[in-house]
Amino acid sequence: MNNFVKRTLSGVGFVAVMLAALLLNKYIFGTVMTISLIVMMKEFLKMTCGKNYWFSQILSILAGTTLFVLVFLYKGFNFPGRLVILAFIPIFILMINSLYVKDKTRFDKFSNLYTAVLYIAVPWSLLNFAVFNGEGTFSGILLLSFFIIIWGSDVGAYIFGITLGQKYGKKLFPSISPKKSWIGFWGGMAMSVALAIGLHYLGLMPFKLLHCIAIAVLLDVTGVYGDLIESQWKRHYEVKDSGNIIPGHGGLLDRFDSALIAIPIGIIYLVLWNVLFV
Repeated sequence: MNNFVKRTLSGVGFVAVMLAALLLNKYIFGTVMTISLIVMMKEFLKMTCGKNYWFSQILSILAGTTLFVLVFLYKGFNFPGRLVILAFIPIFILMINSLYVKDKTRFDKFSNLYTAVLYIAVPWSLLNFAVFNGEGTFSGILLLSFFIIIWGSDVGAYIFGITLGQKYGKKLFPSISPKKSWIGFWGGMAMSVALAIGLHYLGLMPFKLLHCIAIAVLLDVTGVYGDLIESQWKRHYEVKDSGNIIPGHGGLLDRFDSALIAIPIGIIYLVLWNVLFV
């Protein structure tokens, strides 16, 4: 019961912070998302690099944070877009720093410093394209809708997987995540589509219904891949959770693993169809 209460309270707190970031103003959004990025990169680097190359880990986090902040300023404050290229400077410093690392016995881990930027910081920076329009006006409704679909997919997959998938369904990807089943996958898909239709009729996703359904399918499929990708990292490094910042739920990377792949794909879809004006 104590664990249930702890999970419930921490879950409510997490949702409250996310709602504040997405529904209040761009300053809270920028602050919460920057802190979240730093925490996720720290969790990933702790998992993959441990205590090795601590100074280089700081440089990696600085590079990722710089990228997010510059894109945030570009989209929300009319910061010159050409100056986003300044985000490469910390990455170049990170590369040069590798030459001066004395202990290269675990130099294979150094590649994870670049992976953290590509895997976490780059897709996280794209969130800015979902909350700012071409004039820099802030609205987190679309991004909130994406999160609702992604997390709803997780709930649907869990319910169908735990009730039917463990007994009757074939495993989805047993070598990485033994508990995931095809029945759970289709349950998550059904939940995603149902939520997208509901959000469309509530006016939260103001696109044609077919676009909303297509987005739901894309978010569900790529969200599953995002979850599997993080599971593969955790399985390789033999850790259960990426962190413990959310009591009973694990780390932030555990909570956003699906979103890191799914949300950029959703944004790309809307941009390619000329529905989202960025």
